[in-house]
Amino acid sequence: MNQENENQQNENQQNIEELLEYYKQAFEREKNRNAELTDELADAIARATDAEWHLNHIKGNPLWKLSKPLRMVMHFFIRNYQRLMAHGNPRGIAHKIKSKLIEKKAMKQHGKKSFPNAAQRKLETSTEFDKDITISILVPLYNTPKKFLTEMIESVTDQTYQKWELCLADGSDAQHEYVGKMCMDYAKDDSRIKYMKLEKNEGISGNTNECYKMATGQYIGLFDHDDILHPSVLYEYMKVICEQDADYIYCDEATFKNGNIDNMITLHFKPDYAIDNLRANNYICHFSVFSRELLEGTELFRSQFDGSQDHDMILRLTTAAKHVVHVPKLLYYWRSHKGSVASDISAKTYAIEAARGAIADHLTRFGFKDFKIESTRAFETIFRIRYKLTSEPWVTIVIPNKDHLSDLKRCIDSILEKSTYENYDIVVVENNSTSEEIFAYYEEIKTHPRIQVVTYDAGGEFNYSRINNFGARFAKGEYLILLNNDTQVITVNWIEEMLMYGLREDVGAVGAKLYYENKTIQHAGIVLGLGAHRTAGHSHHKVAMENVGYMGKLCYAQDVSAVTGACMMVKKSLYEELGGLSEDFAVALNDVDFCLRIREKGYLIVFTPFAELYHFESVSRGSDLKLSRREKAKLQKEAEKKGTSSAVSDANSDRYNKEAALFKNKWKNVLEKGDPYYNVNFSLDRSDFSLKIHGKEKN
Repeated sequence: MNQENENQQNENQQNIEELLEYYKQAFEREKNRNAELTDELADAIARATDAEWHLNHIKGNPLWKLSKPLRMVMHFFIRNYQRLMAHGNPRGIAHKIKSKLIEKKAMKQHGKKSFPNAAQRKLETSTEFDKDITISILVPLYNTPKKFLTEMIESVTDQTYQKWELCLADGSDAQHEYVGKMCMDYAKDDSRIKYMKLEKNEGISGNTNECYKMATGQYIGLFDHDDILHPSVLYEYMKVICEQDADYIYCDEATFKNGNIDNMITLHFKPDYAIDNLRANNYICHFSVFSRELLEGTELFRSQFDGSQDHDMILRLTTAAKHVVHVPKLLYYWRSHKGSVASDISAKTYAIEAARGAIADHLTRFGFKDFKIESTRAFETIFRIRYKLTSEPWVTIVIPNKDHLSDLKRCIDSILEKSTYENYDIVVVENNSTSEEIFAYYEEIKTHPRIQVVTYDAGGEFNYSRINNFGARFAKGEYLILLNNDTQVITVNWIEEMLMYGLREDVGAVGAKLYYENKTIQHAGIVLGLGAHRTAGHSHHKVAMENVGYMGKLCYAQDVSAVTGACMMVKKSLYEELGGLSEDFAVALNDVDFCLRIREKGYLIVFTPFAELYHFESVSRGSDLKLSRREKAKLQKEAEKKGTSSAVSDANSDRYNKEAALFKNKWKNVLEKGDPYYNVNFSLDRSDFSLKIHGKEKN
């Protein structure tokens, strides 16, 4: 009898366990489905909001109400509406025209005019380096046009650093036998040129791998058969190999047309090595040169990624490299012609799928699971990566507040009504408020299970850093979000979008994309040295929401030097380890200082454009930075109407100047090196990635 009872109990226990496992799996399926629906909902809301805004903007235009004969004029404006809006206002359009003129001038400076003259060539050619290195340049050939082949080979023979070898593997068909004849003629005159005719065309990957078999150099360079090298590129690369012990090097590049490198289409000035940028798009591209040792235990090109074989290779080798170095000079010329990727990526649609495959392979090797890789509106090969959250930790949102009932209520309502993430609470830090209505509101929200209000006694002194540090003490979350009270949530899954990066062990802080009320950008990452004070400034500041940014930068998550404290996620343990925001910076630059201290610890700072909020900071205020007399007068008039003090008082300016001086002194070495994610060829006077006018900018 006892045995029967025991058997029955075991059977019941087994049934219970099976039932629990069933419900557990069902729960996980629903949970994953909800996450997918949340993403879809966020995208749909974003599209609907954007469409509604455009429609209202058009309907409100007086031209729409004019008589029928004038509708043709209206149609013209509608057709060009997005193009105009992308540059903001008439001043923005005027600046765009000016920028184009500057760009045209820059194109000449970076073209043949940048080639070394006789004296410079003699100096570079006679330079003796500490290391004796041969650079093997690999070029897979396939039906290469005569002109392209000649210019490609001669751009190598013209190099000022002369310890190179050119390895040519030819997969051309019988109708293009001249390719082999031309190559052999060059090889007879220069023993550094090696040529091999392949039995059959193995494609880009296979042909390049055959080139590699011919190579004997300690460093390997990858060169396309229709492109051109700057005469000094190998010399510049040898400098960083010897001076910085670089084992992977790349440079800036330009696309050109009509067979003349001075006929440039685009200039691509790149950031230094940034893993999140590289995962989103192959910004490194040309001209990649790397230590042969990096290929130990791996392949050069893998045929399954033909079309994006270089992206796959770059992801594998740069993550293995000890020191990836970017030479911020335009030293590679990418020819644009019919059928080339430089001309139109759709000419090689397989490259898009190959790029997705290369990124997926890389992410899998690094332990990521259940991610989605999607093309963005910027370009088919600029990707948005949706990572599945590996856990759902508690997040505490810290909001400092002084009076401003309408701002705070709008902020909190948007969090409670829109946020799809469940595990969060809000800590409101009361700081020296005087209005009765705000205290009545505090009593109201205290009853909400997600909200607590704590009081900071400032003693009459305002210190934003100290207030946030005080609020963080009451946080029960594993993660903090520092949030300004004058923000409003747009993206329903904003917390998830930030957390998918914040959960990573190599990430220290995550920032969101913030808009002014007029739908221009307030924050899209911070650039060191940008602005009148040469401290730090916001990237793409006041650019229209629709703008994709320089090289699509507003459309993908990327590594930056700093993000604004107006909406910043950070792990609480790291926040406490660093002592929170530095209270030496009472108002300005505390967020930038904090991010730089995070980076000193070896962590990354990530900006994601997929967590979007409004930030109702004055569009014209620009913190305490320099303003025109007209802007100051306008702000003073607005302040008088509201019965408040002007946002640009002398006291504020003095305080900012003091904090700016402190910041510049503390981070002098960092500022002198420049922002690693902002190319030195860009202006520090503007935030829209305008090119620098050499000789006209202060340091």
